[in-house]
Order: sequence, then C-alpha cells, then structure tokens
Amino acid sequence: MGVVEDVEKLVAPLLEAQGIELVDLQWVTESGKKVLRVFIDKPSGIKLADCGNMSALISAELDEKNTLPGQYLLEVSSPGIDRVLKKEKDFARFVGKRARIVGQEPINGQRNFCGELKSAAGGLVTIDDVTNGAVTIAFGNIVRARLDPEI
Repeated sequence: MGVVEDVEKLVAPLLEAQGIELVDLQWVTESGKKVLRVFIDKPSGIKLADCGNMSALISAELDEKNTLPGQYLLEVSSPGIDRVLKKEKDFARFVGKRARIVGQEPINGQRNFCGELKSAAGGLVTIDDVTNGAVTIAFGNIVRARLDPEI
C-alpha cells in the first residue's frame, strides 16, 4: 500500500467523526520538500477555522502513528469550486452541475467530455456533453473529473 492509501485509511475516519468529508489527498515533492495536501469539505462549506482545526487533528494523528517518513509540510484546504470528483457518490451528489470528465478509453472517438451531469448510479455516469449530447461513461473508465462551474 502507498503513502496516500495509508494516510487516507488513518485520516478519513477522523474527519468523518467531525462531520467532514475527505475529498482528496496528494503526496508530492515540491522544491525538494515533501508536501501532504488534504482537501476537505462539508455540506455547509469549509471555513478557514475548519482547515486549522483539522490540520491540528491530522498532524497529531500522523505524528502519533509515525505514518509519514521524514519531514513534510501539511496543507489542509477546501477543494475549491472546481473540486475533484473521485468517487461515484461525488458524481451522484453533483448531478445537475457542470463537470469535465476525461476518459481512459474513447467513446465515439472522444475522451474529453464537458457538460451537465445527468446521472450517476450502478457504475455509470451520464453527462450531457456540449459536443455529442448524452454520453454514458463507465465509472472505471474515468481517469479524471472535476466540477466546471460557469463563472
């Protein structure tokens, strides 16, 4: 198991106990330093105080369990208005919203889709693509997906 999976198994239950959803984790190296990014959300939205409180909670748990090797920087933030969609429940939650989806295998010669999410259930996501209309994509065929708010 990798670092992201180990941290997710440790952190997700802590956050859920606080009514907060773990949206995404990233373990990257930037300028020679290790950075753990934790993106969190809740129905009423994330505030700066939430990020600070969850950062302290996560940091204490990671230090106690000695989960990460060496020194690292911990960043806790909201996922932003263009939040990543990773789980099938994310797609279901945002039905009716605009999204961008990149597929692994082409569907009718197309791998990039943008439009309103129409449904998400049973391992399938349907998007009303601006180019080709309604397209149904197997969840396992999705490489990347994000909300695409019109600003």
